[in-house]
Amino acid sequence: MRGVDTVLALVILATVVATFARRWRIPAPSLLVVAGLTVALLPGTPEVEISPEIIGLVVLPPLLYASAEELSWRELRAVWKPVGILAIGLVLASAAAVGWVASLVTPLSWQMAFVLGAILASTDPVAVTALGRRLALPPKVQMLVQAESLFNDATSLVLYRVAVSVAVATTAVGWGSAGSEFVVLAGGGTLIGAAVAGVVALIRRRTEDPVLETVIALVTPYAAYVLAEAAHTSGVTSVVVAGVVLGGRGDRLTNARIRLQLHAVYGTVVFLLESVVFSLIGLALPAQVQALDDGDRAWPLYAIAVAGTLIAVRLLWLAPLSAVVQRKGGIQRMNWRVPLVLTWAGTRGVVPLAAALSIPETTKAGAALADRPLVLVLTTSVVVVTLVVQGFTLAPVVRRSGIALEPDHTEREEASARCHLADAGIRRLDELSDLEAVPDVVVERLRRGLTARLDDARDRLADDGTTAAPAGSADLVYRRLRRDLITVEALELQRLYDEHAISDTTRRRLQRSLDLEEARLADA
Repeated sequence: MRGVDTVLALVILATVVATFARRWRIPAPSLLVVAGLTVALLPGTPEVEISPEIIGLVVLPPLLYASAEELSWRELRAVWKPVGILAIGLVLASAAAVGWVASLVTPLSWQMAFVLGAILASTDPVAVTALGRRLALPPKVQMLVQAESLFNDATSLVLYRVAVSVAVATTAVGWGSAGSEFVVLAGGGTLIGAAVAGVVALIRRRTEDPVLETVIALVTPYAAYVLAEAAHTSGVTSVVVAGVVLGGRGDRLTNARIRLQLHAVYGTVVFLLESVVFSLIGLALPAQVQALDDGDRAWPLYAIAVAGTLIAVRLLWLAPLSAVVQRKGGIQRMNWRVPLVLTWAGTRGVVPLAAALSIPETTKAGAALADRPLVLVLTTSVVVVTLVVQGFTLAPVVRRSGIALEPDHTEREEASARCHLADAGIRRLDELSDLEAVPDVVVERLRRGLTARLDDARDRLADDGTTAAPAGSADLVYRRLRRDLITVEALELQRLYDEHAISDTTRRRLQRSLDLEEARLADA
C-alpha cells in the first residue's frame, strides 16, 4: 500500500503545485522538482526509491509519444541537418567532456566517469517539451530544440551501453562494433516505430468507436517501446518515430469528436505522469545522498562542475554551427542570441535518470560497483540543477534575447488564416446557392455567420479585436450544411499550411476550433 499511497500523495502535490505554477506563470516541472525536494527534507518523510522499470516502461513511452506528436513534418525537414549534427556530434562531445572533467575533479574511476558522461550527454525530450510549451519561440528554433532532444537518444544509448560494458567487465570495446550497434539501435527502432504507426493508422481508419480509439492511442507508445526493446533496438527511437508519423496524420484518421476526446485524455495522462516523475526527481535526491560514502561529501561541487561543463560544451558547439547556418541564410553579422537560447534550453530530465538507475550494481566478477551511488547522485543533482536554474530562467532569457515571437505576430497570423477559411466557406456557399440545393433562408443564415467571422478577422488584422462566437442552430439542414462548410475550411487550412502561409501551431489551434464547432453541431 505504501506505493499506492505515495503515488496518490504525489498526484495531490502535483495538482497543487501546477495550480500555483500556472497562477505565477512559472514552469511547472521546475516548481515540481523544488516541491519534491522540499517534501523529502521534511522530518518524517519516508524514503522514496525509484524503480528503473517504472520509469523506463510505464512513464517514458507516453511522454515521449506526446512530445513526438507535436513535431511538424514540414518544420522537421527544414532543420534535419543541424538536428543530425547535434544528435550525434554534440552528444559525443558532451560525453567526452563530462567524462574527462569527472575523472579529474571527482573520485570516479575513468570507466565510471565515462558512464556519467554518456548518461548526461543528451538533452531530455520530456523536460524540453514541458519547459518549452509556454515559450513563444520561432518555429524553427522550437523545432530544433525539440527534435534534437527526441532524436539524440540512439547516440547516447550506444555510448551508455559501451561505457557500462567497460565499467562492469573492464574489457576493451571496439568502436567498429559500437558503430554497428548504433545502426541497429537507430535503424531498427525507426523501422519498428514506422511499422507500428502503419498498423495503428490502418486500424484507426476503420473504427469510429471513441472508447476503442482512446485505448489504441494509449497502447500505441507502449507497443512501439516493448516491440523495439524485445528486438534489442531503441525503444525510445521507436516511440518517437511512431509519434511523429501518427501526429502528422492525426487529423485524417479520426473525426472531430474523437480528436477532442483523445486530446483531453492524453492531456490528463501527460499531466499526471509529468507531475509524478518530476516530483520523484526531487524526492529521490536526499535518499541517494545518504547512501554516499563519507569521501563523496563534496558531491555538490562535483555536480556544479559537471553541469557547467555541459553548458559550456553546448555553447561552444552551437555558436559555430549557428554562425554557419546564418551565413548560409545570407546573414553577414553573427547573432549570438540564438545559440544562447538553444544552449539554455538544453535541460536534462527523465531519460538520464532512467539510464542511471539501470546501471548494474555488480561487476561481471560479482563485486559491488563501488562508484554507482556517486554516479546516481551526480546524475540526479545535475538534472535538478538544469531543471531549476535553467527552467526558472529560460523564459527571461528568451524574452531578453529578442527572438521570441510577439503576441501580435501570432494573433495576426491566426486572423489572416481565419479570413482565408471564411472566404473558402463563402465560396462554397455561393456554389450551393447557385445550384439551389438548399433553402434560401439557411443560405442567408450561414452567409451572415461567415461574413461576421470574416469581418471580425479583418478587424483583428487592423486592430486587436475579440473573437466572435460561432452561431449555433438546432435546424437539421443548417447543421448539415455547416458541417460541409467546416470540411471546406479544414481543407483550406491544410492548403495554407502546405504552402507555408501559417505555422504548425496556428494550424493546430484553428483545427481544434473547427473540431469544437463540429462537435457542438453534432450534439445540438
